Amino acid sequence: MDILLVDGYNMIGAWPELNALKDRDLAAARDRLVEKMAEYQAVTGFRVIVVFDAHYVQGIAKTYQNHKIEVIFTKENETADERIEKMAISLNNRRTQIHVATSDFTEQWSIFGQGALRKSARELLIEMGSIEKGIARNVKKIQETKPVSKIPISEEVAEIFEKWRRGEK
Repeated sequence: MDILLVDGYNMIGAWPELNALKDRDLAAARDRLVEKMAEYQAVTGFRVIVVFDAHYVQGIAKTYQNHKIEVIFTKENETADERIEKMAISLNNRRTQIHVATSDFTEQWSIFGQGALRKSARELLIEMGSIEKGIARNVKKIQETKPVSKIPISEEVAEIFEKWRRGEK
């Protein structure tokens, strides 16, 4: 199993779309990141856990699921880096590969020492761009293909049925 641990505010600060949104509405930027990570999880099959520092949201230390993504707000006086390090140690085993998405250089080296692989914010952004293009291609292909009838019918009969569906004679 592959697990991606994401330093939430690090991604928000590094991704242009989320950084611009953060200035207007931090909660919306967090929600958008979680939506993007849900797309990432759906395509890659990774278990994704997004960790946010408590210092941006005072008094909240909680864990919840959103779009099948685990979202963690650290407790007060605990940084996302500290929580990610603890999780990288506790989740690491022979059958699990931990990936950590952060651009914090110190965090990257600390995680690397635990046997986890790192992804910078830029690398994850590029990967997300590729995933979103793939999703758009698949949606377009589905929209362009005509639904297949369960009973083979001629084009002429299909036209007649389409006229009936529209209420034409």
